[in-house]
Amino acid sequence: MAFMFGDLVLDAERRELRSGPKLFAVEPQVFDLLEFLIRNRDRVVSRDDLLAGVWSGRIVSDSAIAARINAARRAVGDDGEHQRWIRTIARKGFRFVGDVRDEAESGMPSSPADAADPPFARGPPRAQEVMFCRTKDGVNLAVASVGQGLPVVRTSHWMTHIEYEWQSPLRTSLLYFLADRFRLIRYDSRDKGLSDWDVPNVSFEAFQDDLQTVLDALGLRSYALLGISQGSTISIAHAARYPERVSKMIIHGGYALGRAKRSSPKGLDLLTFITLMREGWGDEHSAFQRMLATSLLPNASAEQIKWMANLQRVGSSPENSIRSRRVNDEIDIVDLLPNISVPTLVMHCRYDNAVPFEEGRRIATLIPNAKFLALESENHVPQLGEPAWPIFLNAIETFLSEA
Repeated sequence: MAFMFGDLVLDAERRELRSGPKLFAVEPQVFDLLEFLIRNRDRVVSRDDLLAGVWSGRIVSDSAIAARINAARRAVGDDGEHQRWIRTIARKGFRFVGDVRDEAESGMPSSPADAADPPFARGPPRAQEVMFCRTKDGVNLAVASVGQGLPVVRTSHWMTHIEYEWQSPLRTSLLYFLADRFRLIRYDSRDKGLSDWDVPNVSFEAFQDDLQTVLDALGLRSYALLGISQGSTISIAHAARYPERVSKMIIHGGYALGRAKRSSPKGLDLLTFITLMREGWGDEHSAFQRMLATSLLPNASAEQIKWMANLQRVGSSPENSIRSRRVNDEIDIVDLLPNISVPTLVMHCRYDNAVPFEEGRRIATLIPNAKFLALESENHVPQLGEPAWPIFLNAIETFLSEA
C-alpha cells in the first residue's frame, strides 16, 4: 500500500518515502511512526497508542517520543510551528492531517512508471538457482547463485537461510543490489539453513572447508569475497591461504578476535547470553530477542524483530546456534592479517553494538594497504532509509568495479 500526500509518497511495502524519483532517508522507527499516523489519520493517536503500535509496548520516555515526532515532521517537510501534516492535539496526542490518497483510490502505481527506481529498491533481478554439494566429511551444503558478472561470494555467518533471506526485508535490499550487478553466490554452512543440521564437527576449520567445498563445486578459480560479521573471519582465513584465487575482499562489521579473546568484552557474559539464547531463540517476544535487536538494530520495529525471529526458527536450532557461537567467540586470526595480499575494503559502523568499532579498525590497520570506511550508523549493518545506506552501497560497487 502506498499513501500519497502533497508531492510525497510513503510506500509501506517498499518502506520508502519519496518525491518522484527522489528517495528520502528515513530511520526505520521514524518510518514506522509515519505509517502508523497515516493509517490512523481518522483519529487522534494517543501516547499509549504510539507505545503499542510503534514501540511494541516498550516503556519510552516522552522526550524520546517527541524526538521521533520531530524527526517524522522533518522527513515530510513539516515543523512544530506550522504543522501542515502532523498536528499536536493538546493533552490528547497527535493526528496526521491533510489530504491523503492511497494507491487504490488514486489509481496510481506505487512507483511511478516515469520515476527511476533507486537501484537498491528494485525487486528480485531473477530467481536464484539452488544446488547442493557435499563436503569431505559428508555434510550436504545448500548453495544459491543469481546474477551475472564478477562472482561475489558472501561467506556464511551466524544466521543464514539462502531461501528465507531472499524474501526477508532485513536483507533483500543488499542482496538484490548485489545480484543486479554481479554474480552473487551465497551458501548455508553446516548446521544452518537448508544445509545439514545434524553434524558432528562444528569448528572454524570445518567452516573454512565448507567455503572451499562450495567454490570447488562451482568450479570457481577467481572471485571476490564478502565477509559480513562472523563471515569476516572465514573470508580472511581463505584469502590468506589462496591469495591467487581471491581477486578482492570486502569486510563489514568484522573482527579478528572473537569475543572471548578480547581484553575487555562488552555486554553480557557468555553463560548469561547462551542461557537467554536457549530460552528465547526464535521467540519475537523474548528477552533474548529484545537484547539481540538492541545489538543489531537498535531502532528495530516490531516487524523487523519478527523477521529476525523467523530467520532464527528456520535458520538453525538453539543448540546448533550455541555451538557456532562458541566457535566464533574463540577465534583469533590476528596473525593472518599482515599476510593478506589481496585488495581489501574494510567497513564498520561507528556505533555498532554487536561488534566494537575497534575490531574493524584493527583489521584495517593490520592488512597491508587496506581501505577503511567508517559508516555513521548504530546498526550492525546499514539499513535502507538511513543516511549511511547509499554510502555503504556506493563503496561496495565502486570497490568491486575498480580495475
